[in-house]
Amino acid sequence: MYRSVVRSESRALHAISPRQARHSMAHPCLTCGACCAYFRVSFHWSEADPALGGRVPIELTDALRTHERVMRGTSQSQPRCIALDADIGRYSRCSIHDRRPSSCAAVPASLEFGERSAQCDKSRLAHGLHALTDADWVGVDDAQRNPLPAV
Repeated sequence: MYRSVVRSESRALHAISPRQARHSMAHPCLTCGACCAYFRVSFHWSEADPALGGRVPIELTDALRTHERVMRGTSQSQPRCIALDADIGRYSRCSIHDRRPSSCAAVPASLEFGERSAQCDKSRLAHGLHALTDADWVGVDDAQRNPLPAV
């Protein structure tokens, strides 16, 4: 498992120049995964309906309410998203990152865009990790930061 994450990080670093890569650090989410193992991930059912442009794999979801689906594994007392490949606090990757629900994309890492994220801080603390600080972002290239979702 760990090797696949390292390869993913390597691919991300190849997107920037070799000079930048020498001075870059990995995005803090790549060594976390706490939010994916703390919150229920619910979203509008259309996000899992390909006929309506939905991209979330429906086989990784369960029905929640009339108009909502939930990522499998996140509605239990100790949530852990089925799409999470991680050892919390060591390495982390979302196996459907490019197809994840909008509710996931809407949760930025703390200080990624200059402001604290209550969801990030709460989930990290629940897993025994420190809340991110400005120091955690030193050396993280702008190209590695997740874009804010369109509103």
